[in-house]
Amino acid sequence: MIKIGITGGIGSGKTTVAALFEILGVPVFIADEESKRLADTSPRIRQKLTDLLGSDLYPTSQGLDRPLLASRIFSRPDFLQAVNAIIHPEVNACFLRWADRQTSAVCAIETAILFESGFNRTTDLSLMVYAPLSLRLERACRRTGLSAEEITRRMNRQLSDETKKELSDHVILNDDSHALLPQTEQFLAELM
Repeated sequence: MIKIGITGGIGSGKTTVAALFEILGVPVFIADEESKRLADTSPRIRQKLTDLLGSDLYPTSQGLDRPLLASRIFSRPDFLQAVNAIIHPEVNACFLRWADRQTSAVCAIETAILFESGFNRTTDLSLMVYAPLSLRLERACRRTGLSAEEITRRMNRQLSDETKKELSDHVILNDDSHALLPQTEQFLAELM
């Protein structure tokens, strides 16, 4: 089985490409969804996060206070690294178990932080979805309701597009003049 890592910055369109993979018959593991699920349900992760950042991260039994977590980790890079070190190994283990259960010839993991998290070490190929910064900012602000400054701050915590391009095996361009579906179909056709 070929495992593909789909990545790209905030607002790049990686989630859209992941949805196209699904439509084209390739199962996709969404790392962000699994990360959120684990942060809410894993007693081990809960304990480690509260030890690091305080018990107020879990004000109710319903799970993690994500806005509070975000305010703490995006203000201190060392907190972000520590939280990632707690969550990413668990997410990666879940991905590998999930991939083992797939019956298709190809599967994928979608994550903004493929290289930063080390998930790329468990994939065979990396696919970056690239969009110009101005378009990414516009999309992310519209989708999240956050300010351009907050989106920019979050973007700056991730690898640059240039670095991701260098590390990626393939790049799909997602701007106003390149359609995603034909690029995605061509990428997958070359694998089969």
